[in-house]
Amino acid sequence: MAQIFGIDHKYVAVSTAALSIGVAAYSMYKYRSMVAAVKNVVPGSEVYESEKLLGEYLVFHFGSPEQLIPYPFGPKDALDFPKRCAELCLKHYKPQEGLPDRALDIGCAVGRSSFDLSRGVKEVIGIDYSQSFIDAANTLKQNGEMSYQLVQEGDVFTQAVAKVEKDVDRSRVSFEQGDACDLRSSLGQFGVILAANLVCRLHHPKEFLKRLTSLLPNRGGILVITAPYTWLRDFANKNEWLGGYVGADGQAVTGFQGLQKELGPYFDLVEEVNMPFFIRETARKNQWTVAHATVWRRK
Repeated sequence: MAQIFGIDHKYVAVSTAALSIGVAAYSMYKYRSMVAAVKNVVPGSEVYESEKLLGEYLVFHFGSPEQLIPYPFGPKDALDFPKRCAELCLKHYKPQEGLPDRALDIGCAVGRSSFDLSRGVKEVIGIDYSQSFIDAANTLKQNGEMSYQLVQEGDVFTQAVAKVEKDVDRSRVSFEQGDACDLRSSLGQFGVILAANLVCRLHHPKEFLKRLTSLLPNRGGILVITAPYTWLRDFANKNEWLGGYVGADGQAVTGFQGLQKELGPYFDLVEEVNMPFFIRETARKNQWTVAHATVWRRK
C-alpha cells in the first residue's frame, strides 16, 4: 500500500514510463515507500500526495458499503479490509506478562487499522511514508472525523466525511511519517505488528523483515502480514523480491515461500487465510484483489 499507502521511486531513479506503471500499482495497494535514500521529489510524484488519492484511501478505510458499492451486486465480502486486518491481529494477540502491550501498524495509510488495534492494546503507533496520509490520520485522531472529496467521474466530486467509531479511544493511537526499511531506532518493542499489503512494495523487503525480530523480540509476540505478492521491478530490484521468480533449479519461488524462509527461524506460522479487498476509484471503476494473510508467533 504504495509509501502501499508516498513515493514510488526506483532505488536510484525512475523513468516517466516506469512512474506511470508505479502510479497504477500504487493506487491498488496500501504501502507507499520506495526509497528513503532518494530524498528529492521526482517529476510526477506529486500524484501520490493528491487529493484524489487521499479520497480513495479515506473511503477505502472509512467508507460505508453504500459509498463503496452503490449497487445490489458486488463483492461486499471484500469491504472493511483494514478493520478485518486489525481483527485478525487481535484474534491471536492476548496481553500477557513479558509482552509489551503495544502495536505497530506499519504502512498504516489513513489509520483505520491503527484505530481498531487500539481496542486490544494500550498503545498503537501507525507509520506511513505518505505525509498526506499521516496528516489525515492525525486529523482523525484529533477531531474524530474529517471531510474529503470522493470522485464520481472525471472532475466531478461529492463531499464525504470519514469518521472514527465513537467507542475507539483515540488517545491510545499516534501517527508518524517514516520509511519501513529505515524505521527510527527509538520505536521500542511491541507485542503485535501489522504489515498490510506492504512487503511487495518495499525496496528492501528482507531488511524490513530482519528489523521485525528486534521490534518483536519476545516469545509469543504476533506478526500479521498481508500481501497480494505483486512483485514489480519498479519497486525493487528483482534480487530483492521474496518470490515471484524462477530459481536456479528451475522451480518457481512464491512470496509465501520467501516469507517462510526469512521468518521461519524466528517465528512459527499459526494461520494463513485469503483476504479480499476492494478499492473504489470512481463510481464505476474499482479494484478487487485478494491478499494472502499470514499470522506468525515469535519463537
